[in-house]
Amino acid sequence: MQKKLRSIKKLINSPYFGRLDFKSSLDDKEYTFYIGLHAFLSNKNEPLIYDWRAPISSLFYDYEIGTAHYIAPMGQVEGEILVKRQYKIKKGNMEYMIESSMNINDEVLQRELSNTSDEKMKNIVATLQREQNSIIRNENSKILIIQGVAGSGKTSIALHRVAYLLYRNNGNLKSKDILIISPNKVFGDYISNVLPEFGEEEISEIGMEEVAGNLISKPFQTFNQQVSRLITLTNEEYINCIQYKSTFDFVKDLDEYFLNAEYQYFNPKDIEINGISFTKELVMNKYIDLRNLPIKKRLDKIAQDIISKYKREKNTTLKAYEVKRIRKTVDEMFLYKDTFTLYQNYYTHLNKKELFQIGDNGELEYSDVFPFIYTKLFYEGLNVNNNVKHLLIDEMQDYTPIQYAVISKLYQCRMTILGDGNQSVNPYSSSFIETINKVFETAECVELNKSYRSTYEITTFAQCIRENNKLIPIERHGDKPSISHCQSKIDQISKINHIINHFQHSEYNTLGIICKTQDQADELYHNLKTFQNSIQFLDFHSNEFHGGIIITSAHMAKGLEFDQIIVPNVDYITYNTILDKSLLYIACTRAMHKLDLLYYGEKTPFLNEME
Repeated sequence: MQKKLRSIKKLINSPYFGRLDFKSSLDDKEYTFYIGLHAFLSNKNEPLIYDWRAPISSLFYDYEIGTAHYIAPMGQVEGEILVKRQYKIKKGNMEYMIESSMNINDEVLQRELSNTSDEKMKNIVATLQREQNSIIRNENSKILIIQGVAGSGKTSIALHRVAYLLYRNNGNLKSKDILIISPNKVFGDYISNVLPEFGEEEISEIGMEEVAGNLISKPFQTFNQQVSRLITLTNEEYINCIQYKSTFDFVKDLDEYFLNAEYQYFNPKDIEINGISFTKELVMNKYIDLRNLPIKKRLDKIAQDIISKYKREKNTTLKAYEVKRIRKTVDEMFLYKDTFTLYQNYYTHLNKKELFQIGDNGELEYSDVFPFIYTKLFYEGLNVNNNVKHLLIDEMQDYTPIQYAVISKLYQCRMTILGDGNQSVNPYSSSFIETINKVFETAECVELNKSYRSTYEITTFAQCIRENNKLIPIERHGDKPSISHCQSKIDQISKINHIINHFQHSEYNTLGIICKTQDQADELYHNLKTFQNSIQFLDFHSNEFHGGIIITSAHMAKGLEFDQIIVPNVDYITYNTILDKSLLYIACTRAMHKLDLLYYGEKTPFLNEME
């Protein structure tokens, strides 16, 4: 009842956003359908408003006026759309109504995109495009990989897809059965409003490092620490090591190593105990028969079988020290006694010991964390998570093939994987859709190439920093991005303060000040706090996203959007590497309406084309 009450309250504010008059070929009658965020029935249980996820609602997204069809429980229903209208109703008042002869009229889309941003990600059911709707309603693909350009709405589409699947599989799929792997807690908080808007419960989220931490006890470097080290220290050997471990060939090399290790490192021996013999041939045959088990479990099973056989034949049990001796003897038949030494030997096997380095505190380097877990899966085995029925992976470009290989073994369920290869905070380890597809060979891959977030001017500007030939900018115009030269650091702070003051008297709700690193963001935050008390600082320890003025790093800002963006320190010293270019691109593409860049000293060469 509480869930129904929440839905009704939302409908009072905005009952519907679309209308269709449809003439069905089944009975040649004309029907009027109103479409809203939720369904609403009359006292006679007749539908007055249809949920946007209902089969009939697909007509609204997929067709113009004319011949159309939709898939109902009874099968395909043919007919003709006679009238198609789009409404904007807010707080019970109709702001506009448009007769739509095209799929989600451009005028409506322009109106919605021109709005200012909110503290949370909004639902976009009123402006879904045909290609977005087809992704949302895809029920056939077990693994769906979505490559979407900056501002294409890929995260929102993925969440709408989850809402659709929950609606379609009511009873068999619940919110608690879905898990999202997200980049950080702030991003998780930012997207937390979408599913509740549809009357669904929030879904659980986890970070990739949390996945790792649940599987291994060894301390390890985080992805954030790896990126920070790459930003502050240019080390070719370190970069080469990361690049090698971020290839699909690395996964194949490890698989080949395990295939050889399985038998090359196993040396069966005869076992005799109290007059009963177990030949090495028998041990080897058991080892082969158990090939579907991890090495450690195979050895345990062989030892247990020997103990059980002795008990059957002698009709007595072994003493504790005899059991221990048998287990020790069998364990020693495999050359390596633990996952760590087996993984370490891989690099000895390659004759490239330098590729595996342990940190001063015994930490695994981040690029070794998931290869180590992959080795643990082979040697010890890990439990598959059967509680998760659908896994959502966002920012797919920041995860390597070996990470996907681990995920594919841990979560053998349906997946939606999304991201943009051009928005990696670590281009040395970034994955593109083609690479991920090598891990999930049966996956369906789709691309979203139209960018809706930024104005045409901002999108074109960002394209000069990092070009994506597939990106199609939306024709929504605004101010050209500005690049301001400052006389000094103090002058830059003064100009940033001036821009903030102007923002506070504008119609905009959110302003992001995005620095290259967390240290730069922290320093600027303390400098600006003298003038501005309302500024918030976001770092990797933050848990919530709020509107207003926010200072953060490009890494933390990924996935977020703001009405206005300020990017300080766009100088040659700050932005000069491939990694820096990627971070600058991410920072600029967070802006919806206005973008300002500032520097003192020599301007970064990445902006030379903007003269």
